[in-house]
Amino acid sequence: MKDVADSDEEGPNQASDSSLPALQILQSLNTGIAIVEPDSWKIISENGKFFQWFPNLDDQEDTLVSRIDKFEDVRARDRLDKGRPYKFEREVKDGARSTPVRLEMRPLTVGEETNILVECFDITKIKEAEYMLQSYASMSEKHTRALEREKERVERLLLNVMPKSVYEEMKDFGTTTPTRVESASVLMLDFVNFTEMSVSRDPSTLVAELNDIFSAFDRIVELFGCERIKTIGDAYIAVSGLPEATPDHASNVAKVALRMKRYIERRNIAHPEPWQCRIGINSGPMIGSIVGVQKYVYDIFGPGVNLAARMEFHSDPMQITLTEETRNLLRDDFIFTERGEYEIKGFGKKTLYFLDGETIGRR
Repeated sequence: MKDVADSDEEGPNQASDSSLPALQILQSLNTGIAIVEPDSWKIISENGKFFQWFPNLDDQEDTLVSRIDKFEDVRARDRLDKGRPYKFEREVKDGARSTPVRLEMRPLTVGEETNILVECFDITKIKEAEYMLQSYASMSEKHTRALEREKERVERLLLNVMPKSVYEEMKDFGTTTPTRVESASVLMLDFVNFTEMSVSRDPSTLVAELNDIFSAFDRIVELFGCERIKTIGDAYIAVSGLPEATPDHASNVAKVALRMKRYIERRNIAHPEPWQCRIGINSGPMIGSIVGVQKYVYDIFGPGVNLAARMEFHSDPMQITLTEETRNLLRDDFIFTERGEYEIKGFGKKTLYFLDGETIGRR
């Protein structure tokens, strides 16, 4: 260490016997050590590592302020006056590379004299560990975001094939329970002469038009709280009252059917190639359940569904057909035209009606 003078009385050998081993230890440390005068920050003594990291570049002044870049002397003095250590970090040149160094300053009292002890530590390993942890945390966060995006994508896909309440049940319990209701309403729609259209029209154009129509139907179905069950080719099936019961199921489906018909009529005015649809509606007991193990599909079953398919079959182009039982549920709010009695396969004779519109005060 500097500022350590040999004693003339003891001689070199005697001095080395008492102080040289301690000095050699201090000089060999990989920790930088300096003793600093507290008022002026003058460096009283230092070892080789401290000088290596913070060399004296100004012969006129030898203080921490001149040695350490951007040394915050006011802040340091405030901390030390309160009896608290002052810690900070700096990047120093250590040969060809930069070394992160942490400096810790604290009062050092020997006898009646109090100076400041400055210790400097190479924190390269600590910084490397922090960088690795930060990189791992960043990578983990990135993977978490990717998993969240994938989860959202899967959720959107599943919500396209099943109602939200069924999806929530499957997510929470890993399975779903079939739901049976005494009264729900189902709508079935398909397009007239679709087979001939698929042969005569450009396939990509036909599919694009069908996609536009079904997308509009989806918005209408959602508007009235119904559920699209599925599409099969040119067929579109929606239900109200499943999986969650609602007393307005018949009214909801009737409003959806009328708006689907109105959408097709308006679309035909603006497009050169017209589309003609048939719609059947029926209300009755039904069962809703997930079907399949590897490929999930939510489907509905029961006589009420079969009768809705019969209503669609017996409907006319651009007409909505329903049974007398469903018409009785809608009697006060909608307008009908009686069609007469028809023999319905599997159900015998039934009086059928066209649904023409809503009464005054309609939405």
